[in-house]
Amino acid sequence: MLMPKRTKYRKPHRISYEGKAKGHIKLNKGEYGLQAKTGGYVSARQIEAARIAMTRYMKRGGEVTINIFPHLARTAQALGVRQGTGKGSVDHYDAVVKAGTIMFEISGVSEDIAREALRLASHKLSVKTRIVTKESGENN
Repeated sequence: MLMPKRTKYRKPHRISYEGKAKGHIKLNKGEYGLQAKTGGYVSARQIEAARIAMTRYMKRGGEVTINIFPHLARTAQALGVRQGTGKGSVDHYDAVVKAGTIMFEISGVSEDIAREALRLASHKLSVKTRIVTKESGENN
């Protein structure tokens, strides 16, 4: 599971996912990519599930690049705890994804295999996505 080695603060405030992305809006390493159409929080478990779905379908051929990382610690109170005892302990880590971010890139496989692998990965994520390609110029 992905998680940061060190964090500046143990329990940070939530980071907004509203608005458009500034970075990772063009394909850099791959020919095909999965772009977020909406913003949201993507958990480390969802990123790992999407990665596994892609690599299994491609039969470990080609190369998968992950452009997002779960930096944001999310807290949760234990079940059955009454209100008013402060903030809970860190439960899991999320990646903050804004609209337009290219989350995954694939290279080294044919287009139909890449599209199907990215489609399978998109079902594992909590944001709406679309598949972009380098030659069509959709990645703007």
